[in-house]
Amino acid sequence: MNLFSVTFSLFLLMDSIGNIPLYVAILSNFPLKKQIWIITRESLIALVTILAFTFFGQIFLDFLGICHATIALSGGVILFLIAIKMIFPLPVPVLTGEGEEPFIFPLAIPLVAGPSVLAGVMIYSLKLPTKGMLVLGVVIAWVLTTLILLIAPWLGRVLGNKGCKALEKLMGLILVLIGIQMFLDGLLRFQSMSPSSTQSCTQTVQATTDLSTSGLLLKRHLSPSFNPLPEHQ
Repeated sequence: MNLFSVTFSLFLLMDSIGNIPLYVAILSNFPLKKQIWIITRESLIALVTILAFTFFGQIFLDFLGICHATIALSGGVILFLIAIKMIFPLPVPVLTGEGEEPFIFPLAIPLVAGPSVLAGVMIYSLKLPTKGMLVLGVVIAWVLTTLILLIAPWLGRVLGNKGCKALEKLMGLILVLIGIQMFLDGLLRFQSMSPSSTQSCTQTVQATTDLSTSGLLLKRHLSPSFNPLPEHQ
């Protein structure tokens, strides 16, 4: 994996083209200079969040005892699901009150620094030889995304709603291929693991499942009316 592939993947995950209609709608009531300031501020917040996961995400995963194969497999599934949403988008509700200036949510998180980007940088941190290459890829993808968002009102008028949707679908198709490739890489990594490592990875998943089950049983014991599954009418 090289710098170009990492940068391109992160750029797709940040989904700047798909976010243009949302940015235009949310910031439409603010003057142009105010829009530029808000976009710049929210983009910087997103960058700090992504870099924090780049440097400290692996520590968190090691603390949980999650093996590399699990991260690659789950990352491939996440990228695939995100790509499906890009190809078949759902209607997006209004995320801020009328006239209210957005702060962190939703422009920085989750529109730019979303779960897929945060999961992606943690996965790439395992596959790249140095952190420097990943940080450079994050910064380049972030600069491209920020530039596109800064000219979002102009691009929205030029491309139109249909043009933005068409570009987002195209990026989603590319992301499907990246997600499947990442899943296959994780599967090969799991198959090549030693029996002891495989057992450790399986035990981590089993321990997490047991902990979740114990939590549900405890809630059931403390509150007899608690029911995690809705009853079918």
